[in-house]
Amino acid sequence: MYCAGCNELFATANVCPRCGQEPAPPDQFGLDDTLLMTRIGNIESETSLSNKDHETLDLSGKELGVYECQTLLGAGGMGLVYLAKHKHLERECALKVLSPQSISRDIDYVQRFALEGRSAASLNHNNIVTIHAIGEENGLHFIEMEYVPGRSLQALVDDQGKLAADRATSVVANIADGLAMAHQQGIVHRDLKPDNVLMTAKGTPKIADFGLAKRVVADNGKRYLAGTPNFMAPEVYQGEAATPASDVYSLGVCYFLLLTGRLPYQGGSFPDLMHKVLTDPIPSARRYNRAVTLEMAEALNLLLAKGPSTRPRDAYAAAHLLRAVLGSVQAVESLLYEAFEHETGVAWERDGEQYTCHLSFNNGRGQRVVVETSGHSASERLLLIYSVCCKATPDYYESALRMNSGMLHGAVAVRDIDGEPHFVTVDTYPRGTVNADEIRRSVWEVGIHADEIERKLTGLDLN
Repeated sequence: MYCAGCNELFATANVCPRCGQEPAPPDQFGLDDTLLMTRIGNIESETSLSNKDHETLDLSGKELGVYECQTLLGAGGMGLVYLAKHKHLERECALKVLSPQSISRDIDYVQRFALEGRSAASLNHNNIVTIHAIGEENGLHFIEMEYVPGRSLQALVDDQGKLAADRATSVVANIADGLAMAHQQGIVHRDLKPDNVLMTAKGTPKIADFGLAKRVVADNGKRYLAGTPNFMAPEVYQGEAATPASDVYSLGVCYFLLLTGRLPYQGGSFPDLMHKVLTDPIPSARRYNRAVTLEMAEALNLLLAKGPSTRPRDAYAAAHLLRAVLGSVQAVESLLYEAFEHETGVAWERDGEQYTCHLSFNNGRGQRVVVETSGHSASERLLLIYSVCCKATPDYYESALRMNSGMLHGAVAVRDIDGEPHFVTVDTYPRGTVNADEIRRSVWEVGIHADEIERKLTGLDLN
């Protein structure tokens, strides 16, 4: 089955598992190089290669020139991607080997692939997947890329749903930073979407697949459009060439998806989707996520403006806009990555806008510490770090106050939890100036003292 919005083939289903639209048989559309999304292990991949292509490209455990192909990472209509090792340089890389069938269907494909590969290879940025080499060996065309262990941004959204609002803004701002370098060198991505953004283990986004957009046939086969319809700008639907401003629109769709867990426009067919993108008002992200601030919503509306002249002109301007929304405030999730990157005994997880750090102590005990942002206005917003000790009974008051004097960070307080008073240890910082070192010290201090109070007053390990 084919989803006109995702430009993907799927196994038979009532709705597209990616965006929820009603799929249609693929023969209803003039398709060119459309992919079938599946999974290989925990890695999102794409498979629509013919059996002949799979046999030709089955390189697991084999050598291709100077490369030792090890593990299949993913497959797509354009070819297979392997985890490989460069024998001479002794480094790991991701090796994309192009499908001979795709090349035979599009005589210009290899030329476009080589041109875009050389252009993208000139980009050296922390938020762009580095291209090391392009070449041909034994009749197979390949591209050697930086290996990014992790998963795609789309897989992250599939697993977690919408991101915390500040984290979503930070991720999109970083994507814009990488895209800005491309735009400054005259390179347009043409198919920016979460599938083409890889997330490192530290949570850093890296843009991949510059210029290798799939084509969609529109107007009964009379013209080709490049990209993924759910992320295509209005002017691209109308047949205009992709520009930096159309990449900015795609960035806006990514931002909307990260903030809300859904796409701004959905249609049951390609014409229906195109009509909504061209004519429907921009939906409100605040309707689906109360944590979206007015500043975020305003920036999102600028990125998703119908006319390219009313959007930021390129990713550099978009990055400037998003950085203004963030101000000097680093996303809580990014701060936690930085704070506990090399720490043992700490694991953390997110639930909406709240983060819980699980501390493990050498004596076998543990403690939960919550990190969240207060609901004050932006200028007065605080980062709250707290941990529940135990129920606050009158017999414990004197002992708790005595232990409070030994805390270097924060204090002991009483807070109602599920309608009952509890002792908590709590520390606060101005949200705009807190850094990762302060968070790390405070989480440990708050957690250790909460556990000490809990142990001395109750003798138990409740939290």
